[in-house]
Amino acid sequence: MSETKMWGKEEFWGLGFEWDPQWLLSAEQKDLQAKLIALCETTLRANAVESDANYIYPRKNFEALATLGLLSLNVPKELGGLGQNHVCAAMVVETIARYGCPSTAMCYTMHLGAVAAALLRHHDNPLLTDILKRLDTDVLIGTLSYSDPETGSHFWYPISSKAEAHGEGWKVTKKASWTTSGGFADWYIVQTTSPGFSGDYSDLSCFLVTKDEVKANPSEWDGLGLRGNQSGPIVVENAVLPKEALVGPIGDGAKSNDEVVDPFFLTCSSACWNGISLAVIDIAKRHTTRKTHNDVGMRVADYPTIQDYVGEAIMDTNSCRAFDYQMAQALDSVTNNCDWSIHKDIDALPRSSLLHWLWQVKFEAAKNVAHVVDKMLHATGGTGFRPALQIERYLRDGKAGWVMGPTNEVLRQFVGKAALLGFGSLDYWNKSINERVLNNEIKKMDEAEKRAFAEKLLAELQPAKVA
Repeated sequence: MSETKMWGKEEFWGLGFEWDPQWLLSAEQKDLQAKLIALCETTLRANAVESDANYIYPRKNFEALATLGLLSLNVPKELGGLGQNHVCAAMVVETIARYGCPSTAMCYTMHLGAVAAALLRHHDNPLLTDILKRLDTDVLIGTLSYSDPETGSHFWYPISSKAEAHGEGWKVTKKASWTTSGGFADWYIVQTTSPGFSGDYSDLSCFLVTKDEVKANPSEWDGLGLRGNQSGPIVVENAVLPKEALVGPIGDGAKSNDEVVDPFFLTCSSACWNGISLAVIDIAKRHTTRKTHNDVGMRVADYPTIQDYVGEAIMDTNSCRAFDYQMAQALDSVTNNCDWSIHKDIDALPRSSLLHWLWQVKFEAAKNVAHVVDKMLHATGGTGFRPALQIERYLRDGKAGWVMGPTNEVLRQFVGKAALLGFGSLDYWNKSINERVLNNEIKKMDEAEKRAFAEKLLAELQPAKVA
């Protein structure tokens, strides 16, 4: 394969396949990649500029992706999908972000997460199975809604949501602070506290909600970057849902999150950040190999400083890509190449054991893209500040990686705390008492303060004794 990938217009030339891990892809996946790159050239890339400039949701890009069967990328072939694996999912998201539209790549990531949540529990559920069969033919865009306005990046803590039994079905309320494709998706997998909730926020359930039950204000979305993804608040208020809208059994929410939602989101969002990094490296290569300083007769690419910038960016980005693809292969390995039939056993949760590795993947990819977009902006000089070169847009898009939940601050603490104190110390739902801290603080009290503290605790116990 030549240095320039040999596709279409010269404006797309960048790094060649010799810098891509093509050995990871099957012949079928390489063919899909080639078709997707061509689609990016003819359709997705132009729509990316439109989405960014006018805050337009990229539905036209989803319609284009559906022509390649990509909305059902991981859906088994017996249900009409492509039956592809985790490695292919990472490749497709990276390709969309790199050659097409990062906003579309992020919306598509959330779609794949929703599809995975449905596939996990579609067995014996006709409602989920019906949607999975029609994803491409009807262009049914899915998304995940797991956040909560009261808990920020601790999205697994849905204080503002609830569900209860209602006749033969359910009545569901969901308030979310951030939902990608909010108001534009056709179907949503939402997480709430379970029916019969008794105060334990680890008791979570998932529900399928369609767009007619969702209230959103998509026209108010005004983001620094990823402007097309329309990520904002949504409300589902006392929606009456059929019995089959429950995705899996009651109380399955935490398992679903750890088994498919987080693994697909962390793998594919990392691929999105890697794709953005590659996109700006491509732009920097095109610009610096063409731009000449006539006073010294040198191209910008001839300066050792620029070579250092680009070389470091490629190596750091390929380290992140290698990590992401390695974990995608690990997910394929534990699931027999993304075989959804293993989940007929409701307790089969092989991906969950790899979650702490995927935290690291997301952290590194999000950290790297912030560094690379800055360096490639420096490499292209003043021209890079102009929207026409498009580095400015990718820079804004890439900044979302760090703050997208779980934020890099949360992930960094997760890994450090789990390594030092054990996974039990993570205490997702704030249930464990830190007796070391408690005893240390009590030691600081004098006799009067201890007495006042004891009286306060006893007063709090009185209502319980009366009851």
